[in-house]
Amino acid sequence: MEPRAIQVWLVEDDADWLRGLSGYLRTQKDLELAFTSDDPAAVRDKLREQEAGAPDVVLMDIMLHGVPEGIALAEETVTLTGARVIMLTSMEERDLILRSFQAGALDYRIKADFESLPDAIRQAAAKASPISPEAAARMREEFRRLKKLEREFEVSRMRDKITPSELQLLDLIDQGYSQSKIADKRFVSIRTIKNQINFMLKKLQVSSSREAARQVKELGLLDEAKPNSEEKDGTK
Repeated sequence: MEPRAIQVWLVEDDADWLRGLSGYLRTQKDLELAFTSDDPAAVRDKLREQEAGAPDVVLMDIMLHGVPEGIALAEETVTLTGARVIMLTSMEERDLILRSFQAGALDYRIKADFESLPDAIRQAAAKASPISPEAAARMREEFRRLKKLEREFEVSRMRDKITPSELQLLDLIDQGYSQSKIADKRFVSIRTIKNQINFMLKKLQVSSSREAARQVKELGLLDEAKPNSEEKDGTK
């Protein structure tokens, strides 16, 4: 008995690509192209047909009629059928690719690399699909970008909380100065230093001055304090 053919759906709004990809996939004996469409509404109707056989793998164009409707359709497909979704795109748009993965897509493929699709479908159907190197690279790049934005936000938020004078104080704490030595160095009373530190701890919601110094140091803000500290001490 021959194994059951993998049930494939193809959603593509470009008539030439729809015709070309359909013809190519039909040459694969272990794949059955069970449904094709260029209409998001028709795809949604098909997803909700109780008697319709659920697909194993869906090839979903990201851009449908000029909008990234394929992303929403991918999420609906995964939710309603549990099918494995491979996004198709003719261009590498980082934001759209990331949103596709967030919607539940398993992988994405560039249409021009159509010869890789049969193997990608087989791996997806077998639930042994590794993410393509291109997709992995794009995701790493996007995560690096998001991490950078997150860090820039944290730095900006800390700058809004801490004054230059407080940064200098935290710089001295990081260097290991005691409160009494900091008071001597800054020509103020130790009570003033204690009040400044307590005020900072409340603002930063931390329990110790060492923890406060560690936070601003990790954000690179102590480097900004050093030149000011040097000028205050009369050194270069």
